[in-house]
Amino acid sequence: MPDNLLKNKANFGTMPVFLTAISTILGAILFLRFGWAVGNVGFIGVIGIIILGHLITIPTAMAVAEIATNQKVLGGGAYYIISRSFGLNIGAAIGITLYLSQAISVAFYVIAFAEAFDPAIQWLADNYGILIYDKRAISIPTMTILAGLFLYRGANMGMKALYVVVATLGLSLFMFFIGTPENAPTEMVLDATIENPKGFFYVFTIVFPAFTGLAAGLGLSGDLKNPRKSIPRGTIWATIGGLVIYIWAAYKFTVSASPEDLASNQLIMRKIAIWGPIIPIGLAAASLSSALGSIMVAPRTLQAIGLDDIFPQKGLNKWLKSESKKNNEPINASVISIVIAFVFVFIGDVDFVAQIISMFFMVTYGAICIISFLEHFAADPSYRPTFRSKWYLSLMGAVLSVWIMFQMNMTYAILSLMIMGGIYYGINVTAKENRGLAKLFRGVVFQLSRHLQIFAQRAEKGDRELSWRPFAICISQDSFKRRSAFDLLRWISYKYGFGTYIHFLEGFLNEETNEESKQVMNKLINLASGSKNRVYLDTIISPSMTSAIAQVMQLSGISGHGYNTILFEFSRTESERLNYVIDNYKLLESTHFDVCILNTSYKGFGYQKEIHVWIGANDLENANLMILLAYIIQGHPDWKKGTIKIFAIYPGDQLESQKEKLLALIKSGRLPISPSNIQLINANYANKKQVIMSKSMDADLSILGFNHEDVVEEGVDLFTGFEDMGNILFVSSYKEIKIK
Repeated sequence: MPDNLLKNKANFGTMPVFLTAISTILGAILFLRFGWAVGNVGFIGVIGIIILGHLITIPTAMAVAEIATNQKVLGGGAYYIISRSFGLNIGAAIGITLYLSQAISVAFYVIAFAEAFDPAIQWLADNYGILIYDKRAISIPTMTILAGLFLYRGANMGMKALYVVVATLGLSLFMFFIGTPENAPTEMVLDATIENPKGFFYVFTIVFPAFTGLAAGLGLSGDLKNPRKSIPRGTIWATIGGLVIYIWAAYKFTVSASPEDLASNQLIMRKIAIWGPIIPIGLAAASLSSALGSIMVAPRTLQAIGLDDIFPQKGLNKWLKSESKKNNEPINASVISIVIAFVFVFIGDVDFVAQIISMFFMVTYGAICIISFLEHFAADPSYRPTFRSKWYLSLMGAVLSVWIMFQMNMTYAILSLMIMGGIYYGINVTAKENRGLAKLFRGVVFQLSRHLQIFAQRAEKGDRELSWRPFAICISQDSFKRRSAFDLLRWISYKYGFGTYIHFLEGFLNEETNEESKQVMNKLINLASGSKNRVYLDTIISPSMTSAIAQVMQLSGISGHGYNTILFEFSRTESERLNYVIDNYKLLESTHFDVCILNTSYKGFGYQKEIHVWIGANDLENANLMILLAYIIQGHPDWKKGTIKIFAIYPGDQLESQKEKLLALIKSGRLPISPSNIQLINANYANKKQVIMSKSMDADLSILGFNHEDVVEEGVDLFTGFEDMGNILFVSSYKEIKIK
């Protein structure tokens, strides 16, 4: 991403960040609406609002401090932080709504500035008969003068004025806190409110903009000598300082006036202060300073958006980038911001504008907290902030932001999210940029997977003895001839276990074979993308199948467990492929793997309706694994209409006892098979292969058992001779598996 947000002249330190933030926090809301809030929800209610608001702003301030100490924060403040963490598309969607809230804030504070003239308006009416019915007669000229001064003098003018108005603000608050009205309540009632008070969250919505000063300080990032130092200190000091003063103010209002006076007189602070006229002066100073802060911040956010070429119109981006040659001010972005502010000044309703600002800021703060939370878990080596927040604080800030949005006003919350979604969609159509968000979530998923794998490995001891599940690996060099082995593996690994499919490339590892393996890998992914599968795909290059088998059997597996099952596949017309299994069977047996061999026929898996399990007298250790595999395969959606049938071939004297065992498993619920689907066959006079072919000619999958002795005695013949049957899965279990 470009670093062209860096200004040529950055000369501000920590104090401007602190002053900009604190003057916004201790601004118009404190003077005009905080007493009204105490009157409506009482002292306890206001403390709840203060705490709830700061449960969002303090985690956000800490998240901002963390992110700012990791990377160079250039022009654009909060927008820069969000876009460089979430990516330009998400960052722009949030950044534009953030910019709108900042531009609208200018109007909010100018409207509040006009409210400070209530005493002057009353004095003119009483003494000279001059009536001013609409305070827009004050706010519109004020906005005009403010715009002219800012366009002419720029941010330096704003900072010089900021020192003066903050000093005035501090003096007015001091006189308010030391004042003692004559008609103060005789006792402090913590829950005293007016009759028919406003709801808690409605009051919260009106008051919350008072706690949003940290975003104002962030907007100066491009004008700071050392943002990594100034932003954390300035925002955290201002946030904590504001918390203390608001709690003190809540107490002062409660002990100084009745709820009725607090709710009905928006300038009740005049009656409480030791010198009343200082309150309108302080309100004017606070409103003016906040307006100055917002009018300095908003154009810089919009300019940063233009510098990132977010808008589809190149001409618009270029126009927003332009600066005044005199003082490097974003002149065109300032014009747009002033026009938006004028629109809301014409509306002239403090409460209406406050609700809009609250919603936009809530979205922004929630996004910043989510970034910090995700960064904690992504564990990106490039993310090394010198200041560390706590992940649970960031999570709390994010969750509360979303929850309170809908509590404040569900309509506004849905509308603001729709606006943000619309902006995101529009930007995404013209600029395919999502790398920041994708990178962040990939990191989170990677870390989650890493922890789960380690946990699984540590928990493995003893678990596999008590509860078997498949950790299967398949190796094949016929991946593009037949898909039967891959299909079987995806059924096995769909719900109950893990599957890894490895394509074998014969040869030595070199540049040519390595490139071939990459091409094969891409082809495998394309082939697998159209099916419901949860199979991990890979390739292996080895000079022989024997060495390849030895290598794959030593892999740890993506699950955190080692593998316990290996699957081979051969076509009925290419039985010579079986030789590598026969030749390496001792190796397979020595590693204690369960061995599965799939015999693929021209019928394939048919209609995936019937699975036949054949249990013989020599399948003492294999039987339970065969039944479990049938049950696991049936659990895949492809086999949702499938049924399992069990055929048991035992000597005549064992038939009844084996039947009782199978029926007991069914009765206890451990086998989801109907008793009518179990058939016992007397092995004394039966040719096993002939019986299997006669009973399972139309089966879609037949499962047969085998053991080491069978392999030694019959070799390849053990797995052949089943002409015209569907696919057959031969199973050899290392040890008996318990069905629970």
